[in-house]
Amino acid sequence: MTGQLQGKRGLIMGVANDRSIAWGIARAMHAAGAELAFTYQGDAFGKRLEPLAASVGSDFMVDVDVTDDASLDAAFAQLGARWPTIDFVVHAIAFSDKTELTGRFLNTSRENFKNSMDISCYSLIEVARRAHPLMVENGGTILTLTYQGSNRVTPFYNVMGVAKAALESATRYLANDLGPEGIRVNAISPGPMKTLAGAAIGGARKTYKHTDQNAPLRGNATLEAVGGTAVYLASDAGACTTGEIIRVDGGYHVLGMPQPENL
Repeated sequence: MTGQLQGKRGLIMGVANDRSIAWGIARAMHAAGAELAFTYQGDAFGKRLEPLAASVGSDFMVDVDVTDDASLDAAFAQLGARWPTIDFVVHAIAFSDKTELTGRFLNTSRENFKNSMDISCYSLIEVARRAHPLMVENGGTILTLTYQGSNRVTPFYNVMGVAKAALESATRYLANDLGPEGIRVNAISPGPMKTLAGAAIGGARKTYKHTDQNAPLRGNATLEAVGGTAVYLASDAGACTTGEIIRVDGGYHVLGMPQPENL
């Protein structure tokens, strides 16, 4: 991957800690030669992010609330002041009330439904709208993260599955809108991973173990594998790939039933 993103620069949104998928992507992009900027939300996440950002040579961090237009405007204004153009944005942002990720989908509240959709899906549109002026000159790549619960019922994923389905549809529509200007929009769909976000979902350990034992490659996704996929999509090698949901799940998505030894 060395040098694939040399001369490119972009924004990583959603690093929570060193086990975050967004961090795996950031680390791989840095290794490939990219310059990085980061967003975070709140002082606690900012303190966790600061040493990580420094470790990849970045001193650009901005506090952003994706539900607040003024906050987003300010963040992209700062980004544009530093870099007149960018080459990629990684949108790794999702949220749902974890108390509604342990029971029945039937009991999803209106408030949590709207909040989950706003943060997990609509924020991608808001980010793309603001990234667009910084990419329109040279083209670019917008990446987001999804999960197979978008199209297959997954225990306890509940409203997040609906939000991810909307996110994947938004990915396709944005790809069509921005394609004529050379801006590609794709989503990466890893299998279950041991992240802060994943731990909030009921039965996370059982889900991780099940996919680890049954995926064709007999393993879950790694940060390195997801990061490498992101590098490919953001590099010139991904120049003709847009509107795609790229699965990085050890092949689990092809199965109709568990492996024979686990039936």
